Amino acid sequence: MTHRYLSGFGNDVETEALPGALPQGQNSPQRCPYGLYAEQLSGTPFTAPRGANARSWLYRMRPSVKHVGRFSRIDVPFWKTAPHFAAQILPLGQLRWDPLPIPNEPLTFVTGMRTMTTAGDVHTQTGMAAHVFLVTQNMEDDYFMNADGELLIVPQTGGLDIATELGRIGAGPGDIAVIPRGMKFKVGLQDGPSRGYVCENYGARFALPARGPIGANCLANPRDFKTPVASYEDKETPCRLTLKWCGGFHVGEIDHSPLDVVAWHGNYTPYKYDLRTFAPVGAILFDHPDPSIFTVLTAPSGEAGTANVDFVIFPERWQVAEHSFRPPWYHMNIMSEFMGLIHGQYDAKAKGFAPGGISLHNSMLPHGPDRQAFDRASSGELKPQKLENTLAFMFETRYPQQVTDYAAKLPALQSDYADCWRGLEKHFDPSRRE
Repeated sequence: MTHRYLSGFGNDVETEALPGALPQGQNSPQRCPYGLYAEQLSGTPFTAPRGANARSWLYRMRPSVKHVGRFSRIDVPFWKTAPHFAAQILPLGQLRWDPLPIPNEPLTFVTGMRTMTTAGDVHTQTGMAAHVFLVTQNMEDDYFMNADGELLIVPQTGGLDIATELGRIGAGPGDIAVIPRGMKFKVGLQDGPSRGYVCENYGARFALPARGPIGANCLANPRDFKTPVASYEDKETPCRLTLKWCGGFHVGEIDHSPLDVVAWHGNYTPYKYDLRTFAPVGAILFDHPDPSIFTVLTAPSGEAGTANVDFVIFPERWQVAEHSFRPPWYHMNIMSEFMGLIHGQYDAKAKGFAPGGISLHNSMLPHGPDRQAFDRASSGELKPQKLENTLAFMFETRYPQQVTDYAAKLPALQSDYADCWRGLEKHFDPSRRE
């Protein structure tokens, strides 16, 4: 499958799949080229400030009012939405899961979604949900639209081919893809079954974090974000569109593909990003900096410096700090941390956290390196060291994350996770300073 892209984060771009399909000089002329319809998709209120305003003009074979007929309510049992409080209440504590096995049954991106946690309230457009997806089947004539939030997709094994209204995106392990709220799409498989993670962001759209004193460069650079070139389906066969709205799922039968946009321009778009292009910064003398320096994307809240959701990664990098404890220090945090491992080993955990696994450290619950990681970091020679073959991430939110019944009952839940800190002994000796 061919994927073609335009570069830049949040740019106002234009692209057409047929020459001259994009009207010039005005957005909604009396007659559009090729007999197309003009339609605007807005991701922000019309009156949002120019710098924050997000919208795209789509030139399509049929307007979206033809894509939805009479809806029928359906059940997607394992996809939950905040506020959601499980009947199965786990004891309070730090939690960790082994990788979820990919089943043999046919599962699409929608039917294979498994919600692990929810936070906030979709009705007030605050918070998020953290999911694992298990996909074994392409969405051939099935399409999906999420009116509740944008989807940040993190493949962990197996590649995805994501066909959207605005073009096609290919994403595999080490990439992320973001699908805006209200955009129709379908997901296919590139090379066999796929597993990964999804952050469903109910709040403000993901944006690049302010770099502050870091300056103009490093972290995630705008030019490395890729928006698809216009590509359309002209398919006149029975199809189904599933719509998620306020936590409910609704399906409508249509007689054509809704991915019929021939040309578009704007800045409300899907995009992909290669996490290997993230340029980390860190300490070059002493001390371990705050993990916020690894923020790729942030969805702001109404409170400055406190995110609705942050997407943070821990990639390959050099460690050079002198006389310092290099792994993440022990800490308690007002934010709630949902963490996953894409590949390799995470430097704060010697064992038990496998690629495809999950940990959850909720607001104000202490966490940090296990005993083995502490001993290794405390006694090792502090020469320059490169952390290789590692890529972990966090969905970090200001809201407490509620564990779903599905997640609470999983055999993959590690009942002995807290034991990893049991061996941390008291070393205090008032007669010995060093």
